[in-house]
Amino acid sequence: MKNYKLSTVLAVSLTVATSGLVADDMEVTIPNAQPGECYAKVIIPAKFETTTEKVLVQEASERLQIIPAKYGTGTEKVLVQEASTRLSVIPATYKNVTEKVLVREEETRWQTGLKNGIPVSPEILAAAKTGGADIDNMAPGTCYREYFTPAKYSSETQSYVSKEASETLKVVPAKYTYAEEKVLVKEASQRIVKVPATYKTVTEKVLVEPEKTMWKKSQCNGRNNDCGVMCLVTVPARYKTVTKRVVDQPATTKVIDIPAVYKTIKVRKLASPATVQRVAIPEQTATYTVTHKVSDPTFSWVKVGDKATGKYTGHQVCKIVIPARYRTITKTVVDKPATTKEVEIPAVYKNITVTKLVQPAEVKRVTIPEKYSTITKRQMVSPSKVVWKKVVCQSHMGLSTVEGVQRALKAKGLYNGPIDGIYGRLTKEAVKAYQKQNGLAIGGLTHETMKSLGVSF
Repeated sequence: MKNYKLSTVLAVSLTVATSGLVADDMEVTIPNAQPGECYAKVIIPAKFETTTEKVLVQEASERLQIIPAKYGTGTEKVLVQEASTRLSVIPATYKNVTEKVLVREEETRWQTGLKNGIPVSPEILAAAKTGGADIDNMAPGTCYREYFTPAKYSSETQSYVSKEASETLKVVPAKYTYAEEKVLVKEASQRIVKVPATYKTVTEKVLVEPEKTMWKKSQCNGRNNDCGVMCLVTVPARYKTVTKRVVDQPATTKVIDIPAVYKTIKVRKLASPATVQRVAIPEQTATYTVTHKVSDPTFSWVKVGDKATGKYTGHQVCKIVIPARYRTITKTVVDKPATTKEVEIPAVYKNITVTKLVQPAEVKRVTIPEKYSTITKRQMVSPSKVVWKKVVCQSHMGLSTVEGVQRALKAKGLYNGPIDGIYGRLTKEAVKAYQKQNGLAIGGLTHETMKSLGVSF
């Protein structure tokens, strides 16, 4: 009986597929239909994109505010004799410092004995090293057999500065002259006249949502939209009219000049400033003697106490370290160099009455910011369409299959009914909500919906 019903559904589906029905943007044929498969018309919903846009409703402008000039009358001190300085010499001071000078470097010697031995040659030392003696790691006070060539030294005299160079200072006094000078008693100013700005109002029509077409289900005999009839309808575009206030002519100003007022007075001026002449005192030097090693001794050797092969020469080599020698010298250096001390001679002023500009006239520009209005636009990315999709046949919708769908939808928070294996109203509404939420074709229980839920059948 179940197989008979399945064949009947398939036959109806195939009859519809080959009846030649055609509509714009609708797929009405069933490709590669096989016996035992079931198909149903489903809706692939339209996709929209919502964007927001800022629309200028009033341009930015500015308002001019004139702040008048301010004047004040009072007594002003006018310079009639400039300030000057008188220089006095502060002589340099000296101090004695001591310094430790190396006069003989630390030296390592090779001798025939630790106390009264004679030096050995580097050739003998190299021969001993070639013969297997550990010369590089030999400790001071260790003795070896040796052949001797003494070391050579040279002495040289070196000089140092015992007293640094310095200088003395000689002051040449300043010279002055008298002259007449023109003094400003009232500054030039300006008067500003304001010409206000003018404005005008303009309107603009802005597209909010363009015209679109979409598929909608038709009502059948007052029942819910389950009859499968789809209608292609046109939704007109939506516009919004915005009004904005713009500047017609900007504000301007007119400036009137007021000349300055001057007065002539007698003033003493500096012709040439005081100067300082520097007299150099040369440095003083002394000498000391430094001794340097010119050549190391050459020698070959065998360590005393070790078992030696061959003939012993009767010579002995010992390693001795002679510490470096230093000498302490004293020299005189400048502690504080010679300087000059300036004695201030104050300026001489005379009180006169003047009218001065306290604050000039100015134009303050007050910015009126632009104004925007935010509008929301919703635009269709792809229209809705009706297609044939493979669905679960009635013969496959057993108790366990429906229960699996109900459990999957309940886990996703979309189904609140009982797990009873009945594909009723609550289950259908949950399936439809899941298809809308995941962008799947909306209609029957399609194979892609079952795969997305992870339910086998």
